[in-house]
Amino acid sequence: MTIKKFGTAHWEGSIKEGKGTVSTESGALSAQPYGFNTRFEGVAGTNPEELIGASHAACFAMALSGILGSAGLTATALDAKSVISLEKQADGFAVTAAHLTLTATIPGVTEDQFQELAAKAKAGCPISKLLKAEITLEATLKA
Repeated sequence: MTIKKFGTAHWEGSIKEGKGTVSTESGALSAQPYGFNTRFEGVAGTNPEELIGASHAACFAMALSGILGSAGLTATALDAKSVISLEKQADGFAVTAAHLTLTATIPGVTEDQFQELAAKAKAGCPISKLLKAEITLEATLKA
Protein backbone atom coordinates (compact mmCIF):
# COMPACT_ATOMS: atom_id res chain seq x y z
CA MET A 1 0.00 0.00 0.00
CA THR A 2 1.32 3.43 -0.94
CA ILE A 3 -0.12 6.59 0.56
CA LYS A 4 0.92 9.85 -1.06
CA LYS A 5 0.59 13.26 0.60
CA PHE A 6 1.90 16.53 -0.71
CA GLY A 7 3.01 19.97 0.25
CA THR A 8 3.50 22.87 -2.14
CA ALA A 9 5.67 25.96 -2.17
CA HIS A 10 5.66 29.10 -4.28
CA TRP A 11 8.58 31.55 -4.40
CA GLU A 12 9.03 34.94 -6.08
CA GLY A 13 12.15 37.09 -6.22
CA SER A 14 15.72 36.86 -5.05
CA ILE A 15 16.87 34.79 -2.09
CA LYS A 16 17.11 37.72 0.36
CA GLU A 17 14.34 40.04 -0.84
CA GLY A 18 12.02 37.38 -2.23
CA LYS A 19 9.14 35.74 -0.46
CA GLY A 20 7.29 32.50 -0.64
CA THR A 21 4.33 30.57 0.62
CA VAL A 22 3.99 26.97 1.72
CA SER A 23 0.78 24.92 1.81
CA THR A 24 -0.25 21.39 2.71
CA GLU A 25 -2.67 19.08 0.96
CA SER A 26 -4.95 19.04 4.01
CA GLY A 27 -5.11 22.82 4.21
CA ALA A 28 -3.61 22.83 7.72
CA LEU A 29 -1.13 25.26 6.19
CA SER A 30 -2.52 27.44 3.44
CA ALA A 31 -0.24 29.96 1.77
CA GLN A 32 1.78 30.33 4.99
CA PRO A 33 4.47 32.93 4.26
CA TYR A 34 8.17 32.21 4.59
CA GLY A 35 11.35 33.90 3.49
CA PHE A 36 15.02 34.49 4.12
CA ASN A 37 14.21 36.46 7.26
CA THR A 38 12.11 33.68 8.82
CA ARG A 39 14.73 31.09 7.94
CA PHE A 40 17.98 32.84 8.80
CA GLU A 41 17.26 36.06 10.71
CA GLY A 42 14.97 34.98 13.54
CA VAL A 43 11.89 36.78 12.26
CA ALA A 44 8.61 35.14 13.32
CA GLY A 45 7.21 32.81 10.68
CA THR A 46 7.84 29.34 9.40
CA ASN A 47 10.71 27.80 7.45
CA PRO A 48 11.48 24.40 5.91
CA GLU A 49 13.56 23.16 8.86
CA GLU A 50 10.82 24.02 11.36
CA LEU A 51 8.32 22.07 9.28
CA ILE A 52 10.66 19.07 9.07
CA GLY A 53 11.15 19.24 12.85
CA ALA A 54 7.41 19.30 13.52
CA SER A 55 6.85 16.42 11.10
CA HIS A 56 9.66 14.39 12.64
CA ALA A 57 8.41 14.90 16.22
CA ALA A 58 4.83 14.01 15.25
CA CYS A 59 5.88 10.94 13.29
CA PHE A 60 8.15 9.70 16.07
CA ALA A 61 5.42 10.11 18.72
CA MET A 62 2.91 8.22 16.58
CA ALA A 63 5.43 5.46 15.81
CA LEU A 64 6.23 5.06 19.49
CA SER A 65 2.53 4.92 20.35
CA GLY A 66 2.09 2.04 17.90
CA ILE A 67 5.16 0.21 19.22
CA LEU A 68 3.94 0.66 22.79
CA GLY A 69 0.55 -0.75 21.82
CA SER A 70 2.22 -3.83 20.34
CA ALA A 71 3.97 -4.29 23.70
CA GLY A 72 0.65 -4.01 25.57
CA LEU A 73 1.41 -0.51 26.83
CA THR A 74 -0.40 2.82 26.43
CA ALA A 75 1.21 6.20 27.01
CA THR A 76 -0.57 8.80 29.08
CA ALA A 77 1.60 11.44 27.40
CA LEU A 78 4.36 11.54 24.78
CA ASP A 79 5.93 14.98 24.35
CA ALA A 80 8.37 14.86 21.45
CA LYS A 81 10.58 17.55 19.95
CA SER A 82 12.89 17.35 16.93
CA VAL A 83 15.59 19.99 16.54
CA ILE A 84 16.82 20.23 12.95
CA SER A 85 20.36 21.59 12.51
CA LEU A 86 21.02 23.68 9.42
CA GLU A 87 24.68 24.54 8.89
CA LYS A 88 26.54 26.69 6.42
CA GLN A 89 29.03 24.66 4.44
CA ALA A 90 31.47 25.47 1.64
CA ASP A 91 28.88 24.66 -1.05
CA GLY A 92 25.85 26.24 0.64
CA PHE A 93 23.69 25.02 3.51
CA ALA A 94 22.92 21.48 4.65
CA VAL A 95 20.66 19.85 7.20
CA THR A 96 23.29 18.04 9.25
CA ALA A 97 21.34 16.56 12.15
CA ALA A 98 17.97 15.89 13.70
CA HIS A 99 17.88 15.53 17.47
CA LEU A 100 14.80 14.00 19.09
CA THR A 101 13.89 14.74 22.69
CA LEU A 102 11.12 12.79 24.40
CA THR A 103 9.41 13.18 27.75
CA ALA A 104 6.94 10.38 28.35
CA THR A 105 4.48 9.07 30.90
CA ILE A 106 3.87 5.37 30.30
CA PRO A 107 2.34 3.33 33.12
CA GLY A 108 3.91 -0.11 33.60
CA VAL A 109 7.03 0.37 31.47
CA THR A 110 10.54 -0.23 32.81
CA GLU A 111 13.40 2.16 32.00
CA ASP A 112 15.17 -0.47 29.88
CA GLN A 113 12.01 -1.31 27.97
CA PHE A 114 11.25 2.39 27.47
CA GLN A 115 14.72 3.09 26.04
CA GLU A 116 14.50 0.05 23.73
CA LEU A 117 11.04 0.94 22.41
CA ALA A 118 11.94 4.63 21.96
CA ALA A 119 15.06 3.66 19.96
CA LYS A 120 12.95 1.34 17.81
CA ALA A 121 10.50 4.19 17.12
CA LYS A 122 13.36 6.58 16.25
CA ALA A 123 14.77 4.13 13.71
CA GLY A 124 11.41 3.07 12.31
CA CYS A 125 9.46 6.30 12.00
CA PRO A 126 8.93 7.16 8.31
CA ILE A 127 10.31 10.70 8.69
CA SER A 128 13.52 9.33 10.27
CA LYS A 129 13.78 7.09 7.22
CA LEU A 130 13.03 10.04 4.90
CA LEU A 131 16.04 11.89 6.23
CA LYS A 132 18.13 9.05 4.75
CA ALA A 133 16.07 8.50 1.58
CA GLU A 134 16.88 8.81 -2.09
CA ILE A 135 15.53 12.06 -3.51
CA THR A 136 14.15 12.09 -7.05
CA LEU A 137 13.30 15.10 -9.21
CA GLU A 138 11.12 15.89 -12.20
CA ALA A 139 11.80 19.43 -13.44
CA THR A 140 9.80 21.32 -16.08
CA LEU A 141 10.83 24.70 -17.48
CA LYS A 142 7.99 26.93 -18.66
CA ALA A 143 8.58 29.23 -21.61
